[in-house]
Amino acid sequence: MTVDGALEALRSGRPVFIYDSASRESEVDLVYHASSVGPDAIYSLRTRAGGLICFATRWSIARSLGLVWGDELISTVPELRPLAMRRLGYGDRPAFTIWVNHMSVRTGISDEDRSKTVRELFDVVRMHVRGDVEGARRKFLDEFQAPGHVPVLASRGLKQRRGHTELSIALASLAGLEPAVVFAEMLDYGTSLNLDKAVELSKSWGVALVSGDEILEACRGHEVCWSD
Repeated sequence: MTVDGALEALRSGRPVFIYDSASRESEVDLVYHASSVGPDAIYSLRTRAGGLICFATRWSIARSLGLVWGDELISTVPELRPLAMRRLGYGDRPAFTIWVNHMSVRTGISDEDRSKTVRELFDVVRMHVRGDVEGARRKFLDEFQAPGHVPVLASRGLKQRRGHTELSIALASLAGLEPAVVFAEMLDYGTSLNLDKAVELSKSWGVALVSGDEILEACRGHEVCWSD
């Protein structure tokens, strides 16, 4: 499957599979553009993918909303600082900021509740992209509660990090869409889904599958992919 197929899928409101690389996590995520996420998408993410359902945007947007990196926040508690200094095998700093609920939800965890939180987060990003930075910040600070059930991740850009967060935001940007995505890792029984099984699922489900290397190649000459 080509990158063009994945771009068209996102533009049409359909999900895509993204495989990072064998040299990193060697994992496949199911990815939606945030504008197309309703209760059905959340249900698919938790039943067909199974990993943690995350919302992601650019760090430049997250920072302007007042968000901070999760590891830095944890480091402010002296007893917990050693936990935040550790890294898993692939070496990257985590992309997590904080977890939120929109104030209109009931408990925050249901498909309807999480899709509502995602829709409102997308509205925040869309306002920011359209130039209403102060309105986006005000909406975020006035209408959300933390900690909640939707983790907000931030892309550092492909120059600094090449995880699913950055690859997904780069793909959305290449598609001409707002930098706002929702994804979850594909899981198998007891472990992550391997690439061979993901390829078979992509065929049977009709979901485009694109690799990190393909996204990086498509991003050459497109600065929007590389900055945060």
